[in-house]
Amino acid sequence: MAKILLAEDDTSMRGFLTTALAKAGHEVEARTDGLDALAAIKDGKDGDFDLLLADIVMPGMDGIELAQKATDLHPSIKVMFITGFAAVAMGARNPQRTQARVLSKPFHLKDLVDQVNQLLKAA
Repeated sequence: MAKILLAEDDTSMRGFLTTALAKAGHEVEARTDGLDALAAIKDGKDGDFDLLLADIVMPGMDGIELAQKATDLHPSIKVMFITGFAAVAMGARNPQRTQARVLSKPFHLKDLVDQVNQLLKAA
């Protein structure tokens, strides 16, 4: 289906999300923080990612800054934030406030998969 870059610093959450998305047929590359995820985008040896799924609050580089840099490098990448701080994602720092989706924690894994699939189908 799609190639997804997951940036999530919580080990358990990263594992749950990776498993759920892989079971839905997606290829997932999981990274521990924004800096690590940006390195994966810059590396690009496996081709471009279809979707960046990022937590907002992470050490090193937060999800919003990661999304800015990712879309600068690959303008066609779609972005979805997962966060317990939804108001932050809707603030002025979010350059994709009309394009990025935000899924607030806690959420059901089925809801995540449904939201990801809808975003990937959108033109």
